[in-house]
Amino acid sequence: MRNGVQTIPAVPELAPEERTPRVLIVLEIVDLLKQRVVQLEEIVQQLRDEIAILKGQKPRPQIAPSRLEQTGPPRPPPEGAKRPGSQKRSKNAELTIHETVEMKVLDAPPGSVIKGYEDFIVQELIIEPRNTRYRRQRVETPDGRSLLAALPQGVGSSFGPKLISYILHQYHHCGVTQPLLLEALLEYGIDISAGELSRILTERKEDFHQEKAELLPAGLAVSGYVGVDDTGARHQGHNGYCTAIGNDLFVSFESTDSKSRLNFLEVLRRPHTDYVINDVAVGYWEQQHLATGLIDQLCQEPQQFADTPTWQARLLELQITGERQVRTATEGALLGSLIAHGVSAELVILSDGAPQFDVLVHASCWVHAERPLVRMVPYNEANRVAIERVRQEIWELYRDLKG
Repeated sequence: MRNGVQTIPAVPELAPEERTPRVLIVLEIVDLLKQRVVQLEEIVQQLRDEIAILKGQKPRPQIAPSRLEQTGPPRPPPEGAKRPGSQKRSKNAELTIHETVEMKVLDAPPGSVIKGYEDFIVQELIIEPRNTRYRRQRVETPDGRSLLAALPQGVGSSFGPKLISYILHQYHHCGVTQPLLLEALLEYGIDISAGELSRILTERKEDFHQEKAELLPAGLAVSGYVGVDDTGARHQGHNGYCTAIGNDLFVSFESTDSKSRLNFLEVLRRPHTDYVINDVAVGYWEQQHLATGLIDQLCQEPQQFADTPTWQARLLELQITGERQVRTATEGALLGSLIAHGVSAELVILSDGAPQFDVLVHASCWVHAERPLVRMVPYNEANRVAIERVRQEIWELYRDLKG
């Protein structure tokens, strides 16, 4: 058996006295049948690949044979071609040399002449604990007060910043579990408990949260487009969604309870909390066919509201209580807030075509533009050729635009 398919056994060798004319004819027929089976297997696989493509699935991958199974000496490169691997960069070209040790020939005979040195570089990694004791002087002033010398700037924990950075890197970026990380630190000679390690990983991360909050508005301010998508995810034990926003410059992830357009706009305008009525908000309301009378009411002063309770109070004051009316009015005010804080009204939102992302300048990526063609099932060969031609034209246009 091979890959779940029963293989055809090889024909055993025959003794000379067994190779009669009738037996030779049977062997020839068996050989022809084996060749025919191989041809039919190839045809069946081609048909399976074609069916998979029509269903939007991937065909069987073409895996090159392993070089380890090749017999005989390797083929020489074509004339004029460089030896494989000869164009690689020097392994030590970008190394920083921390220490240089001169090794002299100890048993050179008299009259020998020094002809320079030949470098031999050894890379090493040193991981060792380094503990610093700060002896803080304590003095008593004439008036009876007790003064204690201050620690150096940046020292506020029993664990140094480099050690904390190493712990965070191993846990968050390298995927090392907390028990394994604790075991490694103890082996390195670090005196740390499981509770202290947990506190380093989970507590006093305000600086990281502040940096994360500043990332999205900074990225939107310098971007001409952002790619967006959302997916189901569990957060703090509850089912929710994770929205990804980014491009070549940055990426931001936000966990929320829904994936509506209202939620998407709230994520975009973070960390701000206000609602603003301006030309962009009015244009959105008109595009969504909000009643003209409601738009006129909303455009009356005031036109900026500090937070959600203030905005909801304004809607109640104007007697705007219908579900669609409240949702549309809020989406427009969120969009107005986004523009008021410096985001371009021409920002392109590149998505898979989901309606919650249909704000500002909405565009679909090339893969999702082609996807309906992939799912089409042709009735005949002419249909199949027509679909393939259009798909090829799409990607030719994409390559031309990219060029």
